[in-house]
Amino acid sequence: MTIDQIIHKIKEHNPEADTTIVSLAYDFAKMAHKGQKRLSGEPYIQHCLHTAYTLTQIKADIPTIIAGLLHDVPEDTTYTLKDVEKNFGKEIATLVCGITKLSKIKYRGVDRYVESLRKMFLAITSDLRIALIKFADRLHNLKTLDAQPPEKQQRIAKETLEIYAPIAGLLGVEHLKWQIEDICFKYIYPEEYKKLEYRYEVEKKIERNQYFSRIKNILMKELQNANIDCTINHRFKHLYSIYQKMHEKDRQFNEIYDVFAMRVVVKDISDCYKTLGIIHSLWKPAHKRFKDYIGLPKPNGYRSLHTTVFGPDGRPTEFQIRTKEMYEEALYGIAAHWQYKTEGDRRNEHQPKWITEILELQKEASSTLDFITQAKIDVFRDRIFVFSPKGDVIDLPIDSTSVDFAYAVHTDIGNQCSGAIINGKIASLNTPLKNGDVIEIIREKQRKYPNLSWLKFTKTHRAQSKIKQHSRYSKLGALANYIPGFPGKN
Repeated sequence: MTIDQIIHKIKEHNPEADTTIVSLAYDFAKMAHKGQKRLSGEPYIQHCLHTAYTLTQIKADIPTIIAGLLHDVPEDTTYTLKDVEKNFGKEIATLVCGITKLSKIKYRGVDRYVESLRKMFLAITSDLRIALIKFADRLHNLKTLDAQPPEKQQRIAKETLEIYAPIAGLLGVEHLKWQIEDICFKYIYPEEYKKLEYRYEVEKKIERNQYFSRIKNILMKELQNANIDCTINHRFKHLYSIYQKMHEKDRQFNEIYDVFAMRVVVKDISDCYKTLGIIHSLWKPAHKRFKDYIGLPKPNGYRSLHTTVFGPDGRPTEFQIRTKEMYEEALYGIAAHWQYKTEGDRRNEHQPKWITEILELQKEASSTLDFITQAKIDVFRDRIFVFSPKGDVIDLPIDSTSVDFAYAVHTDIGNQCSGAIINGKIASLNTPLKNGDVIEIIREKQRKYPNLSWLKFTKTHRAQSKIKQHSRYSKLGALANYIPGFPGKN
């Protein structure tokens, strides 16, 4: 890797970019790391270059790329954070400082895991770019993991899979997430990895490519007839993602519908829906295999139309239809569209909703471990989207119930919840909600306290904390009925 490759990539994305300071940062990093080598034997500066190049690939801004070049200077050289600030300014020094703090974890076992996750969350809520630099740094470390002893390989891979990959997913940085997951998969489950890799990469690869060409030619002809400008390519689902689906749903490789998908990139949203109509006119859609993430984006901002059809020879084929902007957002996530500003905390003014949830969790948690547990439940779990009768969209963790929904709308609605109507039908409060459900809460307005038994089936931290908050008052009220002269007894 060379600095010229990085500058070329920056210019590719932004021809007007002034890269002089990037070259100066490289010179500084090269001088600081002079004579240092990594365990793999390569010069240390290569790690800095690879980290910075990954950041250019996801279209990070110039300060982030520079911080990627300098991220190990204060920790691994004789130069300090003050030297970085003196030469490159406060913004870049703050980013480098954030990475340095993330690296200083001295614990082992569960304590290390908890502290890693806590520091990562704190870094994200401070400046999302710190997380992007850490992902790029960790990705190159994973690519050179062979140089580490087996025990450390396992620890790093497990920590990365449980902490860094989910957060990369929440930020929508798919380009990094899938690489991180597949490398970790290789080290944690080597036998499963080899078997799946063989089936995926070797078996029927020629046959699959022929099928792609066939279906592309059919669709391209129809889209051209409809005057829809597009590009069509295909993508294979990544190995760890396939493994997860096989493991969680107890399916065989051949039973996974979206092992591969056709991607159709068009000019605008109108063409997305026109393309969907053409695809459905060519091939029969599979039942319940259509998802509109344009009308209802995922929490990480992902937008696309997904549909699975029975293509030529009745073969299940998934199509993903999106605009160029959506395509880049799907690959690079928040780095593709984040507008960083230098005026204080305004750089995070459009931060995703889940970051606000993390900040709330940190304030309410009784301990660091409690915070981590709740964060994994509320933030890392898959999400569903449900609706109020007025059409308001509420996103919740999967398997949430009407009580979780009620508290997400308002505390009083949760406390007074006595029943629910889901899609026009009366349902029990512990019924798990599904994507697209419309929920109407039946309220008992005279009711003061929630029911403690709801703790058995609620999933969100907000619902559970509100129920627990009122539990002591409801207990006091119950005591008042039995103890003469009890304070508050009517």
